[in-house]
Parts: sequence; structure tokens; C-alpha cells
Amino acid sequence: MATKSSISDIDAQIEKLRERRRAMIAKSAERFARAATKSGLAEMEITDEEVDRLVEEIAARFRKGEKKETDRALVSPRRPATGGTGAAAEVAHDG
Repeated sequence: MATKSSISDIDAQIEKLRERRRAMIAKSAERFARAATKSGLAEMEITDEEVDRLVEEIAARFRKGEKKETDRALVSPRRPATGGTGAAAEVAHDG
């Protein structure tokens, strides 16, 4: 028989998840800050709006790449023609 979780158990789990979420956000922020510093972006005179736009463009590019890879995985690969060059193989008709 399954045991019931007490409210305090659930609260403890929620707090653990919140802490894990905070740690993941901090790690992600450090990662992007490191990339911005390494590329010199952090030292440029760029408005927050411009940075947001640039990051959104980069994200859109990667989302398109993910979609393409997903689409490729869903499409079954076709076997090439016997000749291997995509052209139909010639058959000798010597009779």
C-alpha cells in the first residue's frame, strides 16, 4: 500500500525543488556571463534592449536548428540508387 505524504514532507520537497531551481538559474547566468565576457560583449556599450534582441536572434537560430534536426530524425532515410550517384543505373541491352 502506498504511504501518504505529509504536508511537511511535501513542503520539504517543494523547498528542495526551489533551491535546485535557484542553483540552475545561477549556473545558467554564470555561463552566459562567461560567454559575454569572453566574446567582449560585456564590455561594449550596448543597451539592454539591444542585448535582449541579439540573444533572442541567437535563440531563434538554435531553435531552427533543433527543429531541423528533429525533422531529419523523423524522416526515414532513402537508399540511394544502385549507381550511388543519384542517377538511374544504366542497363546494357545487347540482345
